[in-house]
Amino acid sequence: MHALFTVFAKEFLENLRDRRTLVSALLFGPLFGPILFGAMVSRMLNQSVIESDEPLHLTLSGKEHAPGLVTYLESHGVTLAYKSLSESEARSAVRNGSMQVVVIVPAEYPARFSEALPAPVLLVADSADSQARKSTDRARQLLASYASGIAQLRLQARGVNPLLALPVAVNDIDVATPTGRAVVILGFMTYFILFAVLMGGLYLAIDSTAGERERGSLEALLSLPVPRASLVGGKLLATCAYMCISLSISLTAFVCVFRFVPLERLGMSANLGVGTALEFFGICLPFVPLGAALMIFVASFTRSYREAQTYLTSVLLVPTLPIAFASIYSLKTKSSLMFVPSLSQHLLMTSVLKDDALAPGDVLVSALSSLSLAALLVVLTARHWRRETMLG
Repeated sequence: MHALFTVFAKEFLENLRDRRTLVSALLFGPLFGPILFGAMVSRMLNQSVIESDEPLHLTLSGKEHAPGLVTYLESHGVTLAYKSLSESEARSAVRNGSMQVVVIVPAEYPARFSEALPAPVLLVADSADSQARKSTDRARQLLASYASGIAQLRLQARGVNPLLALPVAVNDIDVATPTGRAVVILGFMTYFILFAVLMGGLYLAIDSTAGERERGSLEALLSLPVPRASLVGGKLLATCAYMCISLSISLTAFVCVFRFVPLERLGMSANLGVGTALEFFGICLPFVPLGAALMIFVASFTRSYREAQTYLTSVLLVPTLPIAFASIYSLKTKSSLMFVPSLSQHLLMTSVLKDDALAPGDVLVSALSSLSLAALLVVLTARHWRRETMLG
């Protein structure tokens, strides 16, 4: 144990003296993710609020053919710009970006409308334009609402109850809580947290293995009368220490950043305070030795700092891939998924964000699966360090 803590102190202090590595591992990594994520969410929320508050702008051609439609649109706060355009001219205007959405009322509209036949209206828009897509959807909803109102009036005029055309009345009941709705946006935050954890120990894991081999100091270290397991354990503890520091900085940054994110403006609330951050820290803690053991294990097979950096950059994607699948397929917390490291941490943190109660069994299985895999990697690394190939 004395040798283990001696190696730990050596690696911890040596890494502390490397200012550039320290900035990358403990400042850039843990802080960049929360700041970037918070800025993206704030921008998205502000854009949603602005789009919902500002009036809809449409270009209308052929207003003389549909005065009732013009009155309806104006009564619903739509800002109309009147221009006489053919279909080809409207297509060109939308394609070159001079107009976003154009509504064309053809000349045959009045005759077909008066005969109670489907009256054509052309809605010209670019579905590939993400900015104009929401305006197009709003315009389409207004036109559909106008058509539905006219249909009900026609049924009444013929002595038919309009409710006959509505056989089923669907009433939406949304059981989502404000925190649950916020998880739709904040769910990917766990990716940044786990990635910051790994980044915190990346450089130390490389420097204490491939870096020492490249400098020639590893051979002298292995020649000491110290068990190889103690050497591996000391380097593992030092890597874990920096990963825990990175995790703490990242969680603190997220708590501070989301104080300024206006989730309440969309009826959401972020369950992200000091208590939540402490729960996140406890959930991620078993993942720390797994990440450290994985990085040291892979770096032990490399012979230069650059080679280790190349391999570990790819290896870092492995623990974070399950989070991407969970987001794509909207996986819910299940006991069977607690055996998958990183995915179980993601699901548990998502449950905390939703303010759901955590099952103690799920937390225990998640921790034991991560720690068991970490122990296996430590054993394999120690066995590899006993081989003569480590001196080569």
